[in-house]
Amino acid sequence: MLKKRWKIKEAGTEQDILALSDSLNISVILAKLLIQRGVNNFFEAKTFFRPELDTLIDPYLMDGMEAASHRVIEAITCNQKITVYGDYDVDGTCSASLMFLFLKEMGANAEVYIPKRLTEGYGISIESIDLLKKSGTQLIISVDCGITAVEEVDHANLLGIDTIICDHHKPKEEIPRAYAVLDPLKPGCDYPYKHLSGAGVAFKLIRAVADRIGQKGGVLKYLDLVALAGAADIVPLTGENRVLVHKGLELINNSPRPGILALIRSARKEPGELNAGQIVFTIAPRINAVGRLGDANRAVELFCTEDYEHAQSLARVLEGENSERRKIDEVTFSHAIQIVEESVDFKNELGIVLHYENWHPGVIGIVASRLVEKYYRPSVMLTTIDGIAKGSARSISGFNIYDALQHCDDLLIQFGGHEAAAGVAIQLDNVDEFRRRFNAILNERLTQDDIVPEIKIDSAIHLSEISPKFIRILDQFAPFGPGNMRPIFLAENVSLIAPPRIVGSNHLIVILRQNGNDKIFDAIGFNLGEYANMIDKNKNLVDIVFTIEKIQKNGGTYPQLRLKDIRVKENN
Repeated sequence: MLKKRWKIKEAGTEQDILALSDSLNISVILAKLLIQRGVNNFFEAKTFFRPELDTLIDPYLMDGMEAASHRVIEAITCNQKITVYGDYDVDGTCSASLMFLFLKEMGANAEVYIPKRLTEGYGISIESIDLLKKSGTQLIISVDCGITAVEEVDHANLLGIDTIICDHHKPKEEIPRAYAVLDPLKPGCDYPYKHLSGAGVAFKLIRAVADRIGQKGGVLKYLDLVALAGAADIVPLTGENRVLVHKGLELINNSPRPGILALIRSARKEPGELNAGQIVFTIAPRINAVGRLGDANRAVELFCTEDYEHAQSLARVLEGENSERRKIDEVTFSHAIQIVEESVDFKNELGIVLHYENWHPGVIGIVASRLVEKYYRPSVMLTTIDGIAKGSARSISGFNIYDALQHCDDLLIQFGGHEAAAGVAIQLDNVDEFRRRFNAILNERLTQDDIVPEIKIDSAIHLSEISPKFIRILDQFAPFGPGNMRPIFLAENVSLIAPPRIVGSNHLIVILRQNGNDKIFDAIGFNLGEYANMIDKNKNLVDIVFTIEKIQKNGGTYPQLRLKDIRVKENN
């Protein structure tokens, strides 16, 4: 089990915290949490706690939007064939679905094209453009991809096909010569919010088109798909994303479309109180599975159908694919661990680069993330596809893996992504040199402290301070995600009032109190079962780091502490 560093975050001055606490009539701890999130006064708090659609940014501030919206309206008006070209993950399929549904609602001649992960790979390809030309496509709208497709867009131009790119990934030096390029990260784009998901950029385009034809409010029904994408793609849930995901979750919980309802129920849940975290860990994997193992068009079909029985049938397909994906995932993860333990020299190598020619390309991104979780090292997983080593890179906190790949550019056929995750393709002969170069970069930029996982604690707290009002206000901090993570607390000198128990594979169950206080709390620590033998109920005090969540028990709702880490103190 990895030892972790604990670090308490800084907040504002004591004077600022007390002033905000008084103005909002909330506890000092809650005021501190707000200041850490950039909320410093009553009016900013009102916006934070009540995300409203009227704060959404004008889509026409995005460079290229004027041209893009005009071109879409022209294609609709002239009955030109439009192909929505998406990606095979949650963001890509949600983006493609909302764009397609909007275009069909406008009477467009539209279809969706999602490349098959196993045979076509990520993004726009020349082969796919040739197919679309034969099908009569006159306008391609790429969603969640396309920002690096320079040669492919040139090819489309030669064939007389216009391209509108809706992407949110980091562009390279050369921008595709498309009819319009929509990407907040594009140089020269003054759009003030830079962290939209792919679906967020697609939503901006349909809102701009709808605004131009006097139907601005009509696109709000697609915010459920924007919320799914925003939560699943792990974009910061700050600013505009916070509004989009908040309002989209309201739709999902109050009036889900047939496909989303079927998907929720296939995961043995019900709409009502679904949150961003549940989307990430239960809903998103089912959507991703069909793209990882087969054809992601089935996810688009699920989102677009109005027939609940058909949606149930498709949801069962996704459920089956996800079960199969989990099996492959476990086998691959076990094999990867074996290779790491046998061949990686952690004394001299700070990163993990693994290549095995028969790994399933649909799961290596997941396994790379699990390797980071287990070893806390930047990790690259590669398999062989058509004689090329292709795979996924995942990073640790504070290390820009995209920048590291840029410094290996001469060894790579292609790469793309962002600071936390990337895709990569390498000639087989260059894999060993890439491993050496990658680790050399890590040795230059990381210290031994950097590869010890750090838990960033928002605030110390006494368990007696966790009152119903405290929890009620804390719930309003949601939706939680990057940039607005669920607050992590530290409680010291906590005692157990019953022996610890192990449930499931390795999960710790304890009942806690602090300083003899009458208030007791149930707590669970996933994969913390090792501590059961380290804690003596009658002798040991513990310091705990935890988040606060709610569980249903005996017909009521109760707080539960979700333990992140434990430090057992010496016997008293």
